[in-house]
Amino acid sequence: MTDLDKHVAQPGRDKLVKQVRAKINELGIEYIYFQFISVTGRVVGKGIPTDHWERTCEKGFQLVYGATANLFVDRHGDYIGYGPEAKELVGIPDPETFCQLPWDKKIARVYVTCFRNREERDSPGAHLTSDCRGNLRIHAQEFKKKHGYQLRVGTEPEMMWLTKNEDGSPTGKGFSKPYCYHIDQFESLRPVFMQVFKYARAMGFDMIQGDHEDAPGQLELNWMYDDVLRNADRLSTYRQICAQVAREFNLIACFMTKPFMGVSASGCHTNMSLWTGGKDVVNKLSHKSLPGMDEVFTYVEGGTNTFMPDTDDIQLPGKIGLKAIGGVMKHLGALTAIGSSTVNSYRRLWDTGFWAPVYADWGFQNRTCGLRVSAPGRFEYRSVDSMHNPYLMGSGLLKCFDDGITNNIDPGKPESRSMYEAQAAGKIVKKLPMSLGEALNRLAEDEVIKSAMPDEMYKVFHWYKNDEWEKFLGATTQWDLDTYLDCLP
Repeated sequence: MTDLDKHVAQPGRDKLVKQVRAKINELGIEYIYFQFISVTGRVVGKGIPTDHWERTCEKGFQLVYGATANLFVDRHGDYIGYGPEAKELVGIPDPETFCQLPWDKKIARVYVTCFRNREERDSPGAHLTSDCRGNLRIHAQEFKKKHGYQLRVGTEPEMMWLTKNEDGSPTGKGFSKPYCYHIDQFESLRPVFMQVFKYARAMGFDMIQGDHEDAPGQLELNWMYDDVLRNADRLSTYRQICAQVAREFNLIACFMTKPFMGVSASGCHTNMSLWTGGKDVVNKLSHKSLPGMDEVFTYVEGGTNTFMPDTDDIQLPGKIGLKAIGGVMKHLGALTAIGSSTVNSYRRLWDTGFWAPVYADWGFQNRTCGLRVSAPGRFEYRSVDSMHNPYLMGSGLLKCFDDGITNNIDPGKPESRSMYEAQAAGKIVKKLPMSLGEALNRLAEDEVIKSAMPDEMYKVFHWYKNDEWEKFLGATTQWDLDTYLDCLP
């Protein structure tokens, strides 16, 4: 059997397909978005009427391979990753991810797993390695089988709500003033974030807190941490929700990392820990009848957190945590290409004084480090911004943890001083890559992080991001004109 055949025939899937049909009938769903995630984290796919649900679950749908690279062309006019002569992928829905869209209750969405075409001469029906979501599921299963641990992740997605001109173009201004944690500015965006809150809860989010950050129109809304794949799905869904709310309020939901200089950028700090045990619990919140499958509303609870301190020093994680930090520290340079994945990402690192992580070090609650123990039992990777692809990041972290645990990597001593003070005292400090080009070079040299993007995934990622870097290097900007236009005679 091919990977595709095994996926369709996996035990219990037929029952889930029938349960979705019951949900379709109960909720009056007429149309479904069958979606997967591109190399840059975009949501792509097809829409199919619900009359064809069972047939699509068995046969799937076909779409050009290049959709995994947004079907974009490079600066030479060639399609990135796959040319027009390539076959078409097959998308097979994962019925457990079915959920109604709360802004149009006749429409639902379901995530799909992508496979190579059945008629390919090479590896027909195999898992499509440029499917980053499918890769993450495989990597998480392999990691758990090898080490016995589940990666749980909680993200802190910052983004900005920007105003628009009548023609739809951005005004260059955020909706609110850049006052961090001010309830008055938070209140000014209340209709917006309460609509996000409403939609998020309807799509399985256990929302826990939110605040106004210190850039114009910048909010951070948080939900409960969970299994790495579920959390990645929720972050992608959150972006879709924000885009819809922006349409309703005539605003721009901006996930660009650094639209304004002189104020903070939008990060997406990623908190993580490794667990054993625990059980999945359906969080029904206020729903009398769930508008989707149980899995969408499920969170893992309980178990043993292996990152908890196992000595008298409560600022140090346990032995497993230290090894995991060691793995991340070893590969921090290459991992930056995933966490800070755009040219604009590095504006965040160069605009000093706004708590952006530029140093390849770690410490307990030390925000001047790229990695910090944010609380007993978890640590926070800080060099991640709002534009990152959480599926690639999850796979990258799993590969770092595997290397650290397998090879007993020592992360070194934690830094308790400000990195600026440590430098002044003579400490030799390594910086993270300070440009996309430098980060891509570090990635090209790191086989561990490259293994998080196996085969065609790395090919697509490198092609896409290297082309982005080259386009930037070859572009004349307003800065060029302001600096050089009248420099002579």
